[in-house]
Amino acid sequence: MTTGVGRKLVLLRHAKSAWPDVPDHDRPLAGRGRRNAPVMGRWLRTNGYVPDQVLCSTARRARETWQLTQEGLGATPPVSFERRVYQASAEQLLDLVRGVPSAVTTLLVVGHDPAIQELALMLARTTSSAGGDGAVADALDRMRDKFPTAAVAVLELTGNWDQLGPGRSSSPSASSASLSRIVGRKSRWAIRVDAKAERMTTRQLERRGGSQPAT
Repeated sequence: MTTGVGRKLVLLRHAKSAWPDVPDHDRPLAGRGRRNAPVMGRWLRTNGYVPDQVLCSTARRARETWQLTQEGLGATPPVSFERRVYQASAEQLLDLVRGVPSAVTTLLVVGHDPAIQELALMLARTTSSAGGDGAVADALDRMRDKFPTAAVAVLELTGNWDQLGPGRSSSPSASSASLSRIVGRKSRWAIRVDAKAERMTTRQLERRGGSQPAT
């Protein structure tokens, strides 16, 4: 069985949506959401988180988020539009992630609140015992408070997708995940958990390339 070294789970909450008089599943992105999604795609590309598989909710706002994120990403990974991501619980999202082929090294999930937030918190390994990392604690606190639209959490795995479990799992065969990066459109929410990693903020990306105009 292959090891989980190098596997990354990228959780992206859909960008800001509009509230027209349509069923919830059919709500489109708002202008702000259409501007922010390509910026997050550029952030993923610049920081080395280009996925080789995407799981995306079938909700219109999530599909539009992925389409615009892909423009900024500059890549065309295979994408599965999965109805089960829409209105899923964190546990149900985890079941979907566990079913990803072992050949996938970076998985992007485009989903919804609260499942994206709750899955990130469920999986993030508490590392206070390993040197008292204040950045990790701060990141977890901010995620507990809010997981904004168009925000990203990156988790690094210790094992295989099919063995992925909560960070405090006692099973010796379980694959756990440690929180590596969180970034949101607002700079005060962005935290570099890995102090050695080179970081490009979303605001720096906007200054370099600008945002896509709203349509």
